[in-house]
Amino acid sequence: MTSHRPYLLRALYEWISDNGMTPHILVDARQPGVRVPTHTVKEGRVVLNIADRAVAKLELDNESVRFTARFGGVSHPVVVPVSAVLAIYARETGQGMALPEEVVSGQPPDDDPTPPDDTPGEDAAPKRGAHLRVIK
Repeated sequence: MTSHRPYLLRALYEWISDNGMTPHILVDARQPGVRVPTHTVKEGRVVLNIADRAVAKLELDNESVRFTARFGGVSHPVVVPVSAVLAIYARETGQGMALPEEVVSGQPPDDDPTPPDDTPGEDAAPKRGAHLRVIK
């Protein structure tokens, strides 16, 4: 089956826009294929306003999010593979969704909480889950 991520992204974009809110996406700028102005990236991530009034030629297809936007008064083409979109939310309310990780076809998600070949009792830093921070 095809990925459900682009469908969720388009549905949430439409829902946020239909309610008069401003859709923003949180992007992992370290992913291959991400093309954003480097000065906008903070700690490997960037938040992009994708509202109709903020961008030109917005395309949300199954592969990527593409548009042209002005950053510091200069127009830049932006390309974000759907796999690099971490979340979409409304700027005004913070309502939205962190997109689920992609599951490789034929491989079940790793639900086994047992760490591989780790000796019990070893001091190891606990793993932290995904983190979404609203930036205003």
